[in-house]
Amino acid sequence: MADPPPGIEDEAVTALLAASGALVGLTTRSLAGIGPEVTLSQFRTLVVLAARGPQRAAEIATELGVAPSAGTRMCDRLAAKGLVRRCRSTSDRRVVRLGLTRAGAGLVDAVFQRRREALSRLVAATAAHWSPAAISALTAFAVAAGEAPERDWRHGC
Repeated sequence: MADPPPGIEDEAVTALLAASGALVGLTTRSLAGIGPEVTLSQFRTLVVLAARGPQRAAEIATELGVAPSAGTRMCDRLAAKGLVRRCRSTSDRRVVRLGLTRAGAGLVDAVFQRRREALSRLVAATAAHWSPAAISALTAFAVAAGEAPERDWRHGC
């Protein structure tokens, strides 16, 4: 593989910053009016649980990059909204994991469906700019960031 052109990394970072801002806005709009009101941080928690399956609160906090107490409070709020539930380990009753409820999984699915529809419209409007190389680069980026494809998600405890 040839060396990338000089400055391409800075251009890629600039383009990704703009795209990530657009994606955050799209996600915010996709959350509006669906189920109980959740913040972007709370939604990210739900996505982590959907993608990785049941987790301990400390694992969720690490994934989100927040203090364990903040992760626990966020999970408490989501449990109060009926979006996550606590499940005791069958092998060690001291271990409590959090998993999505049916309502939590439904909320994640509904938001992702709205996002997919909005992204489909945007891709159609920019169709001339898409190539297999662009798709491959975005896929590699998502993998490097640790994002699991939706088809691999596991809901519930």
